Amino acid sequence: MSRTLVFQIIRFLFVIACIILGLYVALFISKLTYPFIIAIIVAYILNPLVNLLNEKARIPRGIAAFLSIILLLAVVAGLFTLLITEIISGSTYLIQVVPDSFERLIYFAENIVSDKVIPLYDLIMSKYSQLGAGQQQTIRTNIQSIGDSAINLGKDGLNGIISGIKLVIALLPNTATVIFVSFLATFFISKDWYKIKNLFAKYTPNRIQHYSKTIFIDLRKALFGFIKAHITLISMTTVLVLIGLLILRIPFAITIAILIGFIDLLPYLGTGLIFVPWILYTFLSSDYKLTIGLAILYGVVIVQRQLAEPKVLSSNIGLDPLPTLISLFVGFKFFGFLGLIAGPVTLVVLSTLYRAKVFHELWKYVKGSHLKE
Repeated sequence: MSRTLVFQIIRFLFVIACIILGLYVALFISKLTYPFIIAIIVAYILNPLVNLLNEKARIPRGIAAFLSIILLLAVVAGLFTLLITEIISGSTYLIQVVPDSFERLIYFAENIVSDKVIPLYDLIMSKYSQLGAGQQQTIRTNIQSIGDSAINLGKDGLNGIISGIKLVIALLPNTATVIFVSFLATFFISKDWYKIKNLFAKYTPNRIQHYSKTIFIDLRKALFGFIKAHITLISMTTVLVLIGLLILRIPFAITIAILIGFIDLLPYLGTGLIFVPWILYTFLSSDYKLTIGLAILYGVVIVQRQLAEPKVLSSNIGLDPLPTLISLFVGFKFFGFLGLIAGPVTLVVLSTLYRAKVFHELWKYVKGSHLKE
């Protein structure tokens, strides 16, 4: 083995070690500083508005930053108020409708029990009495085993729900602290945005500034494109469901459509969390016309989502549909729900690093080309 090849292998292993160490350090630091990372992102989003108030309205930058944060909080609070109002309206309607519907469902269940279950039970018991003692014991043992499994499953599910509630309650103080620190940091970062920017430029080499700027521009485009893509997908689902519900003449169609649009973000459940129980209920209630209508609408929503998601993501993020689809699938397989976000983000980062020629520079270092220059 030549000496040049040995040094190339050593440099390659050194690069891999640096990448792994860098990822580990970045992950460790992000766990400690994530409120400030959130603050930087929010400050960057608010920066155009702060500049507008500072330059056009001649408002001091500190006051402009404070007013921008207040405006953001007002918009978020307004959206939550609108959402809560719609939920209350829908809940009021459900309180009026559910009792009658529940009575019909109980009546339907009683008819099934009297007409189907009891005769079937009598038939099974008559066959059971004809079996031998050993066979009867085997059946009783299996039934007891199934019952024990069902009880254990119910206990595990209940324990999981209780643990989840405890976890949410335990996280509330930490969440409140993170929100407070994030908005406080947002104010100071937004107020001194250009001072921080100039300080970074002063102590950072030009080459790193060039790479950082290229990577930042691409990531910014991808981030806003990713958000825009999901807003587009939610809007498409909401409008499609709204049109379908209006055709079916469902009360509170707007509230239901908005709720289904947001639930569509959940990968495991999605719109099925609403549609499947709804379709099952209408079927058991013998409302077959509505059952068929909801089933058709559900099918159209699923097909639209599957066809539109890769195309919308690729067009907004700036990637080809096939790599985007692969990143979604691989991310989902490895990380589940978070993988649907981590997959495209990882692809964007790799694509950005490639366009910034970072991989080219690393390869030149591994080959030793930098020693010849």
